[in-house]
Amino acid sequence: MWQDILTAFALYLILEGMIPFVSPGRFRRTVELIAKLGDNNLRTAGLVAMGAGLLMMFVVRS
Repeated sequence: MWQDILTAFALYLILEGMIPFVSPGRFRRTVELIAKLGDNNLRTAGLVAMGAGLLMMFVVRS
């Protein structure tokens, strides 16, 4: 179980690291836009991301 969790976390870090590596300027602009969003917008985006992740996990694991 821990091996699966650590593998998933490693993949997350790889994917997150690719974005600023490939296009640092666009990444910087995106972070600036995100910083201007309100709390409710960020919470909604987080909820949507969690829901998409749960749905994907359900589809992949079933």
